[in-house]
Amino acid sequence: MKKAEEMRAEYRIASLGKGVRGKHYAEFRKGSNLVILTPELAKIFPTNEAVNAALGSLVGVARSATRISRHPARARTKATRAG
Repeated sequence: MKKAEEMRAEYRIASLGKGVRGKHYAEFRKGSNLVILTPELAKIFPTNEAVNAALGSLVGVARSATRISRHPARARTKATRAG
């Protein structure tokens, strides 16, 4: 039985290189949202750019639909109903 302190041959310390403290700190500070896509959606949107473009378009449609619905409908007159 091997001792717990022993490492496998493929994990030699010399081959791992020197660690870098704070290597990903700047990216972490920027913030990140991780979203897991279903396999079906991952086929349609294979990159983060594709997902962002689709969501951006959706936001644009939603905003324009919201702007349109905020305006009250004009009251119909007898002339326009008869027409």
